[in-house]
Amino acid sequence: MANIDKTVVVLGATGQQGGSVAAALRADGWAVRAVVRDPSGPRARALSAAGVETVRGDLGDPESLRAAFSGAHGVFSVQPSSGQAGAGVTDEDEVRFGTAVADIAERGGVAHLVYSSTVAAGPTPTGIGHFDTKSRVEAHVRNLDIASTVVRPATFMEILTLPGMGLDRGRLSFLMRPDQAMQFIAVRDIGRIVAAVFGSPDRYVGRTVEIAGDALTGEALAEQLTRAVGRPINYGRLPTTLLEQDEVLGRTVALVDSGRLVGNADLDALRAEFPFLLRFDRWLAGPGAGLLTEALRSADTGIALR
Repeated sequence: MANIDKTVVVLGATGQQGGSVAAALRADGWAVRAVVRDPSGPRARALSAAGVETVRGDLGDPESLRAAFSGAHGVFSVQPSSGQAGAGVTDEDEVRFGTAVADIAERGGVAHLVYSSTVAAGPTPTGIGHFDTKSRVEAHVRNLDIASTVVRPATFMEILTLPGMGLDRGRLSFLMRPDQAMQFIAVRDIGRIVAAVFGSPDRYVGRTVEIAGDALTGEALAEQLTRAVGRPINYGRLPTTLLEQDEVLGRTVALVDSGRLVGNADLDALRAEFPFLLRFDRWLAGPGAGLLTEALRSADTGIALR
């Protein structure tokens, strides 16, 4: 294969996005090097079994990143979100990690850096830390002397099956109004798009690409979930009382209402460019089937959007 002698370093390979990128790159014939905290851990061992080189490293340890990036053709950069519950990452941590990865890649002679951001990123601050961190990293990346591409994934389809979304009680609760459309993407497809970006640098270097696989209203989500599970699933926006109690969730819903967080990708153009993109119903019948089954029997442990 044409890419067999080129190595792409993948950050976050034991997580969702990084894991999908590592798998897609391997499928396309790239040599993949995953930076992991513990190469002996079960997820790292699974990567090794799939043909991925694992090296010990930490986002807070620049020397380990320099060693990991040595001789690499590309780097896929994604950081733990400062809005992720339990991650222990502050807004400043996320920016520091993201900018350090870009700086080290530039100084190490990496040919192509791909940074994963969010559809909410942009020049105007949102007032929500874990969105604005990514805008700051994007701006830093663009100012460096390195060929780079920014991908902005829409909301993950997988989020809809998290505990606390209500599927175990026959109801989906999410951010948009019942009649309001929002774009979504399967995590698997993020990896496939990133692999395509690395494979065609002339086409993607210097671009910021908003990516999604489907756009659905809350009512349409409920209809497709109802068909998938064979019993009624209703949709309702997150309760007003919750939005009043949780300031970040309230601001997030305001971003949805303003259009900033719903996603504005050209789905027809994306599907022409990436024919593998999954619509929500196909995701439910494929990669999402196991997650849906688990969600239907999960106990409600609270909203887990961030």
